[in-house]
Amino acid sequence: MEIKNAVIERTMLGIEDHGIMTCYLHLKYDGPGQGFGGYILDTLNETINERIGTAWGMEFVRRVLKTIEVDSWEKLTGKYCRVEADRNKIYRIGHIIKDKWFNPEIDLANMKER
Repeated sequence: MEIKNAVIERTMLGIEDHGIMTCYLHLKYDGPGQGFGGYILDTLNETINERIGTAWGMEFVRRVLKTIEVDSWEKLTGKYCRVEADRNKIYRIGHIIKDKWFNPEIDLANMKER
């Protein structure tokens, strides 16, 4: 794993083709790009047989915005950030200058413990 600087080229926040709420940051490095996201931000409510939002899904979006220091999803495009990644995955994103990071897998585990 290594830490690299990246620019957010584009974003996606919405419902993908299987009906699951998700989001992506499409990041560009010197050379190739890579995506951050793809986490399931909702859950299936079996009683009504519909997908509904989750607290963790909302917290995911909120933490991305807070880490990059923007106040809306639309303002992410063009912002610089840091990532800790390998060839297969981005594990966490960080503020370009400040020591401020978001690691969804660790944060998800912490929310489930509450």
